[in-house]
Amino acid sequence: MTVTAYTLAVLLDLLCVFLGYRFWFQPGPAAAGYGVPADPGGDAGAYLSIKGVRDGTLGLIGLALLAFAGAQAEAWFMLAVALVPLGDTLIVLRHGGAKAVAFGIHFATAVVVLISAGLLFAV
Repeated sequence: MTVTAYTLAVLLDLLCVFLGYRFWFQPGPAAAGYGVPADPGGDAGAYLSIKGVRDGTLGLIGLALLAFAGAQAEAWFMLAVALVPLGDTLIVLRHGGAKAVAFGIHFATAVVVLISAGLLFAV
């Protein structure tokens, strides 16, 4: 179970780093994939960059916690971070995005993050 817990945590953290990169360097396609398309050249451009910084930073913090503080710290981090994809679910629904994206991507991600937290607590 330890290998599974650590592997899932690292993959989720790396996914956050990748999403941050994508929102920073490819904001238009990243926003469309998020579920609420935005014009990166308009007012939304700054917000897409902010989302990129947020996601990338969360991923790096998760990796640092896992490497330097251990599974328990990462588990608490994952528990708190699960609020982000839950909030993203509500944002997509509130702004007319597809329910399939809201639940199939964001809510499902929250569930996987919570599973990761549970596995890390069990280590």
